[in-house]
Amino acid sequence: MKLAYFDVEPAEGEWLTQALPGVEKITSEKELNGEIVSEAGDALGAELLSVFVSSKVDKTVLDNLPNLKMIATRSTGFDHIDMEECGKRGITVCNVPSYGENTVAEHAFALILALSRKIFQSYERTERLDFDRDGLQGFDLKGKTFGIVGTGRIGQHSIRIATAFGMNVIAYDAFPKQELADEMGFKYVDSLNDLLGQSDVITLHVPYMPETHHMINKENIGNIKKGAILVNTARGALVETEALLLALEEGTLSGAGLDVLEGEDETFEDVAVMSRGFAGNTDLASLMRNHILIARKDVIITPHNAFNSAEAVKRIFDTTMENLQAFVDGTPVNVVEAKKNP
Repeated sequence: MKLAYFDVEPAEGEWLTQALPGVEKITSEKELNGEIVSEAGDALGAELLSVFVSSKVDKTVLDNLPNLKMIATRSTGFDHIDMEECGKRGITVCNVPSYGENTVAEHAFALILALSRKIFQSYERTERLDFDRDGLQGFDLKGKTFGIVGTGRIGQHSIRIATAFGMNVIAYDAFPKQELADEMGFKYVDSLNDLLGQSDVITLHVPYMPETHHMINKENIGNIKKGAILVNTARGALVETEALLLALEEGTLSGAGLDVLEGEDETFEDVAVMSRGFAGNTDLASLMRNHILIARKDVIITPHNAFNSAEAVKRIFDTTMENLQAFVDGTPVNVVEAKKNP
C-alpha cells in the first residue's frame, strides 16, 4: 500500500523511516487542501492518507484520491474531514482518541494563570524596564469556582488541577457521570446557564458538533458571572465571537484565554491570505472580529498550540502508526463515524 503523509514535521519524517515496513511513504510539509491536491503528484494514487487538523479533506480532495481507502487523522477531532463523503465512498477514518488529556489541560491552566496574574501585561511592562505594579493586581485561584464544560478525559484532568489549586469545581455535561463526580469531588449543575452564573473561571472541553456550535452565544453570555474569565482550548466555533467581544467590552468577562478561534485558518494565515488575495469563501467579518480579539489587552491567544508538547506529539504519531498498521492488517482500530462529527 501507499501512504500519503501531509503536514509532516521534521521529527515525524525521521520516525516514519522506521515505521510501517512494507508501506510506500510519500511525505509533504504542506497542508492538504483542494488547491494542493492537484499538485500532489505520486500521492494521488495513495490508498492511505494521514493529515493534521490544518488540512481540509473535502469532496475536492477526495475526488483527486480515487484509490483512497483509509484516512488517519493525527488528532482527536475530525471536523476537518468530510465524513459524509467518506461514508459514501467506503473510506475508513481513524483518529487519536487520547493523547493529551494532561497536555491540553496544562495549557488551559497556563492561560488561566496568565489571565489571573496578568502575566502578559507584567512581562510587556518589564520589557520596557518599567517596574511599576500599578494595574497589575491579579486574583487567587484558591477558593474561586471553576466551571468546566465537558467531563471527558481532558476535562477530568482539568478538574484534578483545579482541585489541587483549592478551587470549588462545578461541571456541566450533556451526559453527567455521577460516580465520577462522587469520586473526584466535584458537582454537576443542571444547566449551562447555571454554570455560567456561578463560575469565576469557565473552561470548555467538549467536541465540536452541530449541537455544540455557538454553545456560548449572544443569548446566554449575559448570564456569566460578572468579572469571570473564559478559556477555550477545544474548538473555536463553540463560542460566538461577536458575543465574546460584547461581553469583554461590557465587562461581563474580565478576560479570555483562547487557543482556538472561529475561522482560525484565515486568521492565523493572514499574511499568506493577503499575499495571494482573499479566497472566495473567506469570512471577512470573522477575520475582522478575530483581529479585534488579538489586539485586546484582556485576551490571550495562542495558535492552536495546546496539544504541542514533545510527549503528546510522540503519542499522536505512535497511535497514528498503530491505526495505519491495524488497517493494513485488516483489523482497523479507533474508527470514527460521521454521526459523532466533533
